[in-house]
Amino acid sequence: MDNMSFKNSLIMGVLNITPDSFSDGGQYFDTEFAIASAKRMVANGADIIDVGGESTRPNAQSVSENDEISRVIPVIKALSAQINVPISIDTSKPQVMKLAVEAGTSIINDVNALQADGALEMAASLDVDVCLMHRQGSATTMQEKPTYGDVVEDIKHFFDQRIDACKHAGISKDKIILDPGFGFGKTLAHNLEILRRFDEFKSFNLRLLAGLSRKSMIGTVLNNREVEGRMVGSVAGAIIAVQNGANIVRVHDILETKDALLILKATNGEKIG
Repeated sequence: MDNMSFKNSLIMGVLNITPDSFSDGGQYFDTEFAIASAKRMVANGADIIDVGGESTRPNAQSVSENDEISRVIPVIKALSAQINVPISIDTSKPQVMKLAVEAGTSIINDVNALQADGALEMAASLDVDVCLMHRQGSATTMQEKPTYGDVVEDIKHFFDQRIDACKHAGISKDKIILDPGFGFGKTLAHNLEILRRFDEFKSFNLRLLAGLSRKSMIGTVLNNREVEGRMVGSVAGAIIAVQNGANIVRVHDILETKDALLILKATNGEKIG
């Protein structure tokens, strides 16, 4: 093992306030239950809570701005007063970004990489961290035979373009987080190659996020395992991502990922606790 430190590796807990997310759709749709669940995530070791009001799974139905706002803002307002870890908003809509930051979020997590009309300008005006995710195609088309020349190099080229766009919009580079977008317009082979070569994204000298928890790539490798049986595979994927340079892992299974990360840190000789 090299001398890489894992002490700054963070766990982002997924809190979907939606009826149709692929893994936990409907589970946190009640506001009070969502708040209690987020507090339990923090108790189990989550360093960030990622709140989303619109499913981004393949072929998901789009949600109106008003519906998304009504789902996430009450939860964010309550959580910002009750938990002591950062809250991120998983959205591509500028107005949702604005209201979420006003309600207490400090990270914008955008699967569309601030490409919606007005998103760049809004993110710049809000002056918070932004996570730019790569996706080939739209929610309805992204899994229709995705193709790349070299998947990692193609994603890096996309990141170059989006970082440049952020710079021109007035977003400081040190506020940018990069997410290669496991499962978003990628085949199983693409996803595994991204995970294997994840360390190549370190060339940007920016924070890197990996989100592969419970995704179909895990299920496929595990002989088409259903979502509820993907926890161990997801934790293994998260640890591989951290070993390959991920600073943040976005996960559903907080305690299990935290335990595995503690073992990794202890093995690397880092002080625990």
